[in-house]
Amino acid sequence: MAVADANYKLIYVDIGSYGKDSDSTIFRNSVLWKNLERNNLNIPTSSQVPGINIPIPYAFVGDESFGLNTHLLRPYSGTHLPNRKKLFNYRLTRARRYVECTFGILSNKLRIFHRPIDVKVDFAVDIVKSCCVLHNFDRDRDGFSFDDTLTINGFEEFDVLNNSGINRNTNLIRDALSHYFMSDEGKLPWQFEKI
Repeated sequence: MAVADANYKLIYVDIGSYGKDSDSTIFRNSVLWKNLERNNLNIPTSSQVPGINIPIPYAFVGDESFGLNTHLLRPYSGTHLPNRKKLFNYRLTRARRYVECTFGILSNKLRIFHRPIDVKVDFAVDIVKSCCVLHNFDRDRDGFSFDDTLTINGFEEFDVLNNSGINRNTNLIRDALSHYFMSDEGKLPWQFEKI
């Protein structure tokens, strides 16, 4: 599991979990989650967004497999959603693509990920960690190359899964953002063609 920034650099990685573990289980067992729960990450305080009457917290963007949290947004569940929820899901997916592109760039530059890594588990973890460091070094050295983002192996749109136990305040934030994306202030001229 990893967190990537808008420059396709890895800013947090959690390596070594079993493949059978779900993303949400890996996340709940990570140091990142523990620090998020303890408010140790120095995340900026919530900000007022023009056109939204409640402060919006800064949040990580996840896919459907993650639970909704004050600092973690995920798409709405379901297939028959109103346009504002479809639009929110689309805009969230666009933000999520940065991490997907980061994995694509990493695996395309460091071809070791195109086949099974047939070594002991501890050594495999060290190899992956080293590749993450090399990836960030490469990003600093080479800068941004648009061609790196064109081929993304493994990026697929997933069916949205149901998630229960969602925090009510977090739902209000997600709803506020979905209304904002439909408003004159928050909409993009081409967004309705995509849903």
